[in-house]
Amino acid sequence: MNQTEDKGFCVPLFSIITVCYNPGLTLVPTIESVDSQTCRLYEHLIVDGASTDGTAEVLKKYPNPSRRIISEADNGIYDAMNKGLGMARGEYVIFLNAGDAFHSESTLQRIADIAMNCDFPGVIYGQTDLVNGLRQRIGERHLRAPETLTYHSFAQGMLVCHQAFVALRRITAPFDLRYRFSADYDWCIRCLQHSRRNEYIDAVLIDYLNEGVTTANHRKSLIERFRIMSHYYGFLPTLRRHFGFIPRYLKFKLKF
Repeated sequence: MNQTEDKGFCVPLFSIITVCYNPGLTLVPTIESVDSQTCRLYEHLIVDGASTDGTAEVLKKYPNPSRRIISEADNGIYDAMNKGLGMARGEYVIFLNAGDAFHSESTLQRIADIAMNCDFPGVIYGQTDLVNGLRQRIGERHLRAPETLTYHSFAQGMLVCHQAFVALRRITAPFDLRYRFSADYDWCIRCLQHSRRNEYIDAVLIDYLNEGVTTANHRKSLIERFRIMSHYYGFLPTLRRHFGFIPRYLKFKLKF
């Protein structure tokens, strides 16, 4: 497999985008999981919000010719993600934030095989495991990715974790900065609107650090998601659907 050529430049198959601000050592497992991938058809874009915790020194310990780094002030996580999208040259984009990691060394190769052999589907997706700060598995994500995914699927909530949602770059658009905690949900819906075909990988693709910004602001995130869901799927259907979400939510709370 070779990377494609575009106007004399080598275009990577994947743009892996990592945004961070004062991530501390949580950035290390993310970098190590990228660097350990058997598939090398990627660029790794790190968008740092001018960290003051020694992040620059950490990055110096992990040189990689496929890694590009910018460090400057931003207006929050989704503004940083938009910067990453603006830098991206890959056919597909993957958002792997500080603390998140590919589940195995062969994960990117599995995604690449689907991309190359299935005529570049709009979205490639799979399952997600939750891990804690010690990299210990907490369990599977409370919402499992379905075998069939369409635009209408996200009326049931964010069925696919953003990090396990690999999107063809040409169908993406910037994140809507009106949303502070759930712009990724809105972004995924818009990608699905423009995707002609989605391919499922029946495997865990991502280890998600269960200590992120959205986790810390769970209630605000849910309010934003309700607004987003109402916008795309209608207010009354969304309201009725949320009564059905209550048993699902209680089951998740009892589990953890």
